[in-house]
Amino acid sequence: MSLLVVGLSHRSAPVSVLERAALRPEARGKLLQDAVSAEPATESAVLATCNRIELYADVDKFHAGVAELSTLLARHGGAALEELTPYLYVHYEDRAVHHLFSVACGLDSMVIGEGQILGQIKDALAVAQEQHTAGRLLNDLFQQALRVGKRAHSETGIDKAGQSLVTFGLEQLARSADVESWAAGKRALVIGAGSMSSLAATTLARVGVSELAVANRTVERAERLVTTLAEQFGTSLTEPGAPGAARGLTARAVPMDAVGTELAQADVVVSCTGAAGLVLGADAVAAALAGRADHRDGLALLDLAMPRDIDAAVHRIEGAHLVDIETLADASADAPMAADVDKVRGIVSDEVAAFGAAQRAAHITPTVVALRTMAADVVTSEIARLDGRLPDLDDKQRAEITQTVRRVVDKLLHAPTVRVKQLASEPGGAGYADALRELFDLDPQTVAAVSRADTRADRHDAARERTS
Repeated sequence: MSLLVVGLSHRSAPVSVLERAALRPEARGKLLQDAVSAEPATESAVLATCNRIELYADVDKFHAGVAELSTLLARHGGAALEELTPYLYVHYEDRAVHHLFSVACGLDSMVIGEGQILGQIKDALAVAQEQHTAGRLLNDLFQQALRVGKRAHSETGIDKAGQSLVTFGLEQLARSADVESWAAGKRALVIGAGSMSSLAATTLARVGVSELAVANRTVERAERLVTTLAEQFGTSLTEPGAPGAARGLTARAVPMDAVGTELAQADVVVSCTGAAGLVLGADAVAAALAGRADHRDGLALLDLAMPRDIDAAVHRIEGAHLVDIETLADASADAPMAADVDKVRGIVSDEVAAFGAAQRAAHITPTVVALRTMAADVVTSEIARLDGRLPDLDDKQRAEITQTVRRVVDKLLHAPTVRVKQLASEPGGAGYADALRELFDLDPQTVAAVSRADTRADRHDAARERTS
């Protein structure tokens, strides 16, 4: 079996295509199940963010795997396969590992070095584990990707280049002004209460907005976010102008049907929901601006959703300044790269080599276990024959003979099994497992049974970790 990834991102496709191909959260589980139900794949995981959609799988046939994964992405994302095909990229085996590790380090992000992707990779693995579609390969791969990403951020200065997509978006809204000076005293509306919206609310509070409303279809989630802000920033959970509001930021949760009213009062709007359709239409934005007495600053809107939350027609409304994923993609193309990027690339290359070696070594382990099992069975059989020939042996003598025979067998097997693991970990070492099976006439079914037992144990451990 071999690792395969098929996907598209802001680097390979225009945002309009990404938007049409976007996966709804509830579609991801079905996509994973359909992937492992298909003939070429035994494991699957999907990484879906606002600027990438990637399906990872362990496959036994490359061409069939590419065709099946491409078809599944189109079917579950709602875009036609012929529309997606020109923008899809394919990575296989070591190149697929290199790609995910680069993604985990923020090298492939719209904002180079951003750290949000680590949380998204963690979520992707959690969903695959919940759906029971992540086996040994994808569990190892995604967990190692998380470690590589953390290593890159701790050992290099990639964080100097990196910033969140929210911060980058606010910089685009502020244009040439300092973000904190631009945001100071503004009234903000955040639509949505998921991870990106939470980051947006936190960032807005940090840069100095004076009022913050959080709107969400489930008001309880918005209230939890507001409570978190209060704990983090000591905000006043009051209406504007109420007692205590003068102490600083006021934050409150509002229902989605209050968005129109909040829009008329807001200076900054950040939207990131999982809605299938538009959350803010051009008419609503135009009406909010028309009802204002003060048009000095207009309305700044940041749309981080995929598919988009805010109608692109808002770009044409006087007094509205909309920054969306498409705008950010254009702006990020000109962003400077940090000097530490080269160091991160070196880390990625080293980690890809180490991961490949570990996987190749693990591939031969079932064969080695099967060999040692066969040797133990031979010892047991021969000791039984000895008992028949020398029935007068006492227990102490029998135990000493048994231990001596086992030591001889272990010593004979030790050097070749250690060496074969070392050789198997090197590039091109996959054939050593086949050679070992052939030389010792090992039953392929026995080797396969060891592999299945190991896989079941891995999944049991993963399930236990999730519930602990």
